[in-house]
Amino acid sequence: MQVSVDIDLCAATGGCTQVAPEVFEIRSDGVVHVLNAQPGPDLHDAVLEAADLCPTGAITVDS
Repeated sequence: MQVSVDIDLCAATGGCTQVAPEVFEIRSDGVVHVLNAQPGPDLHDAVLEAADLCPTGAITVDS
C-alpha cells in the first residue's frame, strides 16, 4: 500500500489524523502530511477509512 495526500485538495479537516494518527499529521503549516507512506498491513483498514472520510478526496491509496 502506498499513501499520498494532494495538498492542493486537502482541507485539513483532521478526520484522517483521528483515524490513522500513525500515518497522517496536521503540522503547523495547516497541511496534512503523510508520516508513513507505506504503512504495514495492521494499518491498512485505518488508512482506507481515512481515505473514505476525506471530504475532498485528497488521500490516494494505491495497492
